[in-house]
Amino acid sequence: MADRHDLVIIGGGPGGYAAALYGASAGLDVAMIENQKVGGTCLHVGCIPAKSLLETATVRRALASAADFGFTIDEPTMDFGVSQDRNQSVIDKLHKGLSSLLGSRKIRVVNGTGRLLGAGRVAVSGGEDGDLELEGDAVILASGSVPRTIPGFEVDGTLVQTSDELVKARDLPASAVVIGGGAIGCEFASMMADLGTEVTVLEALPKILPGLDADVTKVVERSFKKRGITVHTGVQVTGHEPGGKGTTVRFGDDQSIEVERVIVSVGRRPLSDVLGLEGTGVEVDERGFVTVDENCRTTLAGVWAVGDLIPTAQLAHIGFAEAMVAVRDILGEDPVPIDYTRVPWCIYCHPEVAFAGLSEEAAKEAGHDVVTVKHRLGGNGRALIIGEAEGLVKIIAAKDADGRAGQVLGVHMVGPWVTEQLGQGYLAVNWEATVDEVAQFIQPHPSLSENFGEAVMALTGRGLHG
Repeated sequence: MADRHDLVIIGGGPGGYAAALYGASAGLDVAMIENQKVGGTCLHVGCIPAKSLLETATVRRALASAADFGFTIDEPTMDFGVSQDRNQSVIDKLHKGLSSLLGSRKIRVVNGTGRLLGAGRVAVSGGEDGDLELEGDAVILASGSVPRTIPGFEVDGTLVQTSDELVKARDLPASAVVIGGGAIGCEFASMMADLGTEVTVLEALPKILPGLDADVTKVVERSFKKRGITVHTGVQVTGHEPGGKGTTVRFGDDQSIEVERVIVSVGRRPLSDVLGLEGTGVEVDERGFVTVDENCRTTLAGVWAVGDLIPTAQLAHIGFAEAMVAVRDILGEDPVPIDYTRVPWCIYCHPEVAFAGLSEEAAKEAGHDVVTVKHRLGGNGRALIIGEAEGLVKIIAAKDADGRAGQVLGVHMVGPWVTEQLGQGYLAVNWEATVDEVAQFIQPHPSLSENFGEAVMALTGRGLHG
C-alpha cells in the first residue's frame, strides 16, 4: 500500500524545499523526494559556491588596492584549495541548517528518484529507502535543471567544464575560454580574471549580458576590458583540438585561441526527462519545459510545477516565489500571480549588476513614452571612500501628459554592492510608485544608496547633485 500525504514534492532544490517548508507551515503533511542532497543546484553547485568564489575574488582585489590605503604588503599568493575548503564549509553549514529546518517542520525527506505515475501518484526508486510508492492530494514537480552543453565540447570535468565542475575545482587555469556571455558566464569570467586567469569570453549574440539595459552593459564591458578580459561577441564556436596542456578553441571566421581550460556556460536545460511524464497528461514543450498556468498548475489536475522546470527565469528566488504560489493555490487561497517583468535580478560579477522592471528598450517596445535618468557614482562620497566609483543608477519612468516623469517602470544599477541596494528600486517598481512619491524618502549620507535617491530627485526636475 502506498504511503499517503497531503503534498508530495519531487525535487529538493529551492523550489522543492520552499514548497515543503511553506506547505508544512500551513499545516500540510508533506513528503519531499530528493536523489542527492537537499538544497539542490543552488546550494551545492550553483548560487552559493559561485558567489563564495566571487567573494574570494573580492578579497584579491582588495589586496591589490591595499597600497592606495597606505598598506605595504608583499605580492599575495593564493592556495585555491584553501579557498575551496572555506567555500565548502559555507555550503555544509547551510545544508545542515536546511536539513534541521526540514526535520523541525516534520517534513518527510525520501531519498531516491521520483517519477510521476499519474494524478496523485509518485514512484520512488534507487534510494536508501528502496522502491516505494507515495500518494498525495497534490503533487509538485521541482526536479530543477542541469547545464546545457554544445556539440563538439564534450564535458570531461577537467579540460572542458560547466559551472558544476568549475565550482568544485581545486585549481584555476592560467588561461580559459568562457563560452557564453550571460549572467553565469560573466560571473565566472570576472572571478577567474580577478584570481589571475587570462580569460576570453565568446558570445554568439551581439553583446554580453543580453537583455540588460544597454547603459548597464556598457559599464560592465568597460570594466572587463580594463581588467584584461577579452570579449568577442557575435561569434559561434566551431570546435576545439586538445593538445599539450590545453586545447585550441575555434570560433568566428577562422579564429582560434589556445587555452588551458574551456568553461561552457550556455544556459541550463530543465530536468523533465527523468520524471516519467510521457502519457501522464502533463504537457512538456519542445525545449523540455513543463507547461503551466499563472498559478503553476500543469495540464494534469492535481499536479503543479515550479522552478527551473518551467519556462520562467531560472533564479532561486523565483523558485521560492513559484513554490508559494503553488502551495497557496493548493490551499485554495487565490494567490496573486507573479509578474515576471518586475522580479529582481542580481548578477555578481565585478562590477555587480541589479535591476527590476523594464529596460529603456523594453519600455519603448511595450509602447511607453518614457523619461530616463542616469546618475553615475563618480560623485558619490561612499563610492570614493571605498575606492569603487565605477557604476551608475538608471531609472526609467513613464512620461506623464505634462511631460514630467511619472510612474517608475524600471530601476537598473551597476556598481559596488548594488545587489544589496536594489530593494527600494524593486519596491518602487512593484508598488507602481511615481518619482514624486519616491523622492520624498530620505537617503542616509554618506551611502551608496544615495545614488538611487539622487537619480529619483533628478527625475523630478529638482536634483541636488549632478
